[in-house]
Amino acid sequence: MATSARVTRQKISTTISPVTFSYLEQIMAKGEARTLAEAIDLTVERLLVYENRERLADDTAAYFANMTDEEAAEEQKLESALSHSAEGIDFDQ
Repeated sequence: MATSARVTRQKISTTISPVTFSYLEQIMAKGEARTLAEAIDLTVERLLVYENRERLADDTAAYFANMTDEEAAEEQKLESALSHSAEGIDFDQ
């Protein structure tokens, strides 16, 4: 993981649980991060991706749950058209 220049990094001092420290050490041992700071950055980055996916799933579910009958019919038409147009595509290639 590439990090920005050191001048843009914020210095912090904190304590963490032994389980958290062990997890960060595992990230470094696997070569995913060179330093503890990089391991923390990577972990937070992964958490943000997870949270964004969760928010997208919630927003998508809410969108479909609050859809009018007219909007649902339009979605059905779009789904059918997309399905039909994708029939000849080999997604494994």
